[in-house]
Amino acid sequence: MLTLFVFLLVIILIVSLWKVFEKAGEAGWKSLIPFYNMWVLAEISGLPGWVGLLAYIPYLGAIVIFYIYYSLSKRFNKGVLFSLGLFLLPFIFFPILGFGADQYVAPTIEEDKKPEANLPQ
Repeated sequence: MLTLFVFLLVIILIVSLWKVFEKAGEAGWKSLIPFYNMWVLAEISGLPGWVGLLAYIPYLGAIVIFYIYYSLSKRFNKGVLFSLGLFLLPFIFFPILGFGADQYVAPTIEEDKKPEANLPQ
């Protein structure tokens, strides 16, 4: 019975992530590929893709994942409490993002500027 419950939660999370990726303009299948899904999720969140790979480093990973979720929440006009919900209860909060009415707000050009671009030449 517990196995069936966990299986159901995993299916809900997979479908929800697929929908979040599609809302952000990415192909949903990218959410299914390990490592690559965190890379794309970081990019969707407005962060460099390599930040997503830091999520797989022990101990540091939890902090990085929360930061990615916080950045993702901002893209959907949500706050830090929603980010905490994504981190602690993803099987509840990712369906809210994926199937809810919230719209994805893409990063602007100003947000994409690198600090090096501001250095005098």
